[in-house]
Amino acid sequence: MEHIEGSNRLQIQMLCLDQMVEEQAFVRIIDAFVDALNLQQFDFSYFKLNHEGRPPYHPSVLMKLYLYGYHYGIRSCRKLERACTTNLEVMWLLNERKPHYKTIANFRKNNAVAFRKVFRHFVFILKDWKLIEGKTIAIDSFKIRAQNSLKNNFNERKIKRHLTYIDNKIQEYEKALNEDETFSKRETEIQKKIAYQKQKKDNYLQIKKQLKKQTDNQISITDPEAKAVVFQRNAVKVGYNIQAATDAKYKLLIAMDTGDVNDTKALSPMVAKVKENLQINSFEVLADKGYHSGRELKACEENDVVTFISPKASSSTKTNPTFAMENFKYNEQNDTYTCPAKEVLTTNGRSYFKKLLNGRKSYSVKHYKTKACTTCKLLNLCTKSDRGRYIERSEYQAFITKNNQRVNENPEYYRQRQQIIEHQFGTLKRHWGFDYVLTKGKQNVLAESSILFICYNLRRSLSILDFNGLMAKIKAIFYQITQNLWLISSLENLKTKIILTHLTLHRQPQ
Repeated sequence: MEHIEGSNRLQIQMLCLDQMVEEQAFVRIIDAFVDALNLQQFDFSYFKLNHEGRPPYHPSVLMKLYLYGYHYGIRSCRKLERACTTNLEVMWLLNERKPHYKTIANFRKNNAVAFRKVFRHFVFILKDWKLIEGKTIAIDSFKIRAQNSLKNNFNERKIKRHLTYIDNKIQEYEKALNEDETFSKRETEIQKKIAYQKQKKDNYLQIKKQLKKQTDNQISITDPEAKAVVFQRNAVKVGYNIQAATDAKYKLLIAMDTGDVNDTKALSPMVAKVKENLQINSFEVLADKGYHSGRELKACEENDVVTFISPKASSSTKTNPTFAMENFKYNEQNDTYTCPAKEVLTTNGRSYFKKLLNGRKSYSVKHYKTKACTTCKLLNLCTKSDRGRYIERSEYQAFITKNNQRVNENPEYYRQRQQIIEHQFGTLKRHWGFDYVLTKGKQNVLAESSILFICYNLRRSLSILDFNGLMAKIKAIFYQITQNLWLISSLENLKTKIILTHLTLHRQPQ
């Protein structure tokens, strides 16, 4: 028995690139998909050609390169440049074009908005293919690291700590110069150290001035739009909190956004994104307790969106379950509460403004009390206050109650949330390596997310429709666009002929 022998690498063979790519390879889906898009309508750069200078690459060439690279975890522009000369599928995809890494990087930077437009257009195509239903939508978020280290992220406490350290260091150097003769011999060296510490202090004071202009009490130096975010196991890193929405029918991604470091204020903006992308007015949304906010629940209900957001347990549920907030029954008709001891808590009708920190909007509340607390035998079990227990009801409590009731009455329906939305994040972060971004700024980060979301939806569509079915639908789009362009061209030619005929008739001698 012998080892398996390979072919002679010096043997000349008559081959073409198409033979080197499998008939049902995913790269053929990418090629057909980009060719079926009219990229000019998305405002990609380099569509208009100059009369002079070196001709640019067509946007479809670099769009194909990015979709292929991000799908297979090749995101660096230098690695993409190398793939153009070493990867047979990339060579086939680009017809052996070899763009420079700077050209590749600039295309991603200059077309951030265009990438997002392509994603929205693809979502609309998927809806037209009946792969997106738009009835049940799950919303969740995942965190990715930014191009900004934690050392270059500052808040007021961190700057104060640095300034205190620098002041102590300067005092230490000055004291040593005045008291210790050995240090006085090295006066020039010590003065340089003092000057260095003072320069650092000036830098921190300048950062402190910039920090006062920030609404979220933190500032990042390298990427100003990145924020300190709590990742898994309470590890704090600088990054972005990417919001995503998924349709329940085939688990396809339909919307994205990024903003605050947590999910508290993200529900209604994401609902608006879903409405915009799918062109629908009402649907049901599932989300975890991070999105549970009275203000957001009210905004959703006013926009004809039915919410199923996991309820947040009150602080008294764990400490005092018998007299927890849930056990105080509200009577909507009389505007009163009944406590577990069957006493009625009433309100004076006045609304109190509750102020919140960290730039969050305030809201009004009403207080409910009863004089029966002073003689109640259960007072010590109910509250630690000598004045008795009072209930605080916010202006959004009616919307919170409706949402919580829906979730409690439909537990099986709410459990679908994880099945609908969680799997995508595992694919993007673990399988495709999207746990950090290569770009800076919210718009560019969303552009990277758009590329990956397009890749995911393409791959998912391939699993649903199989290769031939997906290719047939893509070719149908290409045929429709070709027909539309032909019709527009024919109308333009007809218009030109009419104008020329009109001019000719008027130029004839009388």
